[in-house]
Amino acid sequence: MGPGGPYTVGVSSPVSWETAERVATWVGTRRTLSGAPTTPSIDAATSARLDEDFAEVTAQAEGLVIEATGLRPLSGEARARVVDRPGWVRNNLSSFRHLLDPVLGQLEATALRGTLPGAARSAAGAQLGLILGWMSTRVLGQYDLLFAGDTSGDAVSYVGPNIVALERRHGFPPRQFRLWIALHEVTHRCQFTGVPWLRDYFLSQVDQVLAEVTPDPHRIAEALGRAAQAVREGRNPLEDAGMLGLMAPPEQLAVIARIQAMMSVLEGHGDVTMDRAGAEAVPDAAWFSRVLRERRNRAPRPVRLLQQLVGIEAKMRQYEQGENFIRAVEATAGPAALARVWEGPDLLPTMDEIRRPADWLARTQPASLVAG
Repeated sequence: MGPGGPYTVGVSSPVSWETAERVATWVGTRRTLSGAPTTPSIDAATSARLDEDFAEVTAQAEGLVIEATGLRPLSGEARARVVDRPGWVRNNLSSFRHLLDPVLGQLEATALRGTLPGAARSAAGAQLGLILGWMSTRVLGQYDLLFAGDTSGDAVSYVGPNIVALERRHGFPPRQFRLWIALHEVTHRCQFTGVPWLRDYFLSQVDQVLAEVTPDPHRIAEALGRAAQAVREGRNPLEDAGMLGLMAPPEQLAVIARIQAMMSVLEGHGDVTMDRAGAEAVPDAAWFSRVLRERRNRAPRPVRLLQQLVGIEAKMRQYEQGENFIRAVEATAGPAALARVWEGPDLLPTMDEIRRPADWLARTQPASLVAG
């Protein structure tokens, strides 16, 4: 990190990244009205044990995942990185900058030139900071695919305070719980570094969506009109893709659907692999899964709304739909049939095929295999 911090690229960005970090850090580490901290106290010995445990369980998880999936990373062994909530925020802001700066620069150079004073930039940064700060209190682990294969940033991150808080609250055996978390995140690393085309394909789809981002007030008005119509029809306008789906122009919805379908496969594959690879090593896996599922379902209404706005509820459905797809394909045609999803983008299922796995099998497998 050079002098002036990680966000010194000039003041022209429509988002104040410094404000985003300050707000997110405040949200993630704020105290309750009684003055109690919202993050658990972690002493030096606990912090050191987290580092040691995750270094060990990440390596163990990688071996189990490779054995269960056959996906072998092409960028060396997995590395673990334990962070606190502010550290998670900084990592994700860096990723956002990596992804969004080219787009934001184009917006500022065209439609936004001269229209975003400092107050507007700070407001945009504060909004982003509120979302990231809240997310920093919920996330347990993450593999950042933007840096897949990059030895300077390619690591599996674990948010230590959140993990310790759950272990203490529910009496989880730490070693088992930490391996269970590592299995899911390492599976994602094996996917994105073990399937040569996957990362570039995913980022190309995201780029297509971002290329259409404009601050057009007419588009905002149209999106609100579609939302109102959905409500009149008894549908939740944020159900499928959160705010991104609501604001995207119609021609971009197909791209968003492709991203959602791909993520459903990856998340479902991650959950199935976590169960399969950890069957013997994590005997309490069903307990962990049940508690985390109940944790999501007990979220109060304001939290559920925020989850919908940022697309997290759609992500939760991705786990279930993707897992159902994976299990149905394997039950019908075996693991070899499922392995075809890694052969190229054209063999990824659509959202309709994820809901109806037989359609994907009919499109991608020999008829005799599907019938058998």
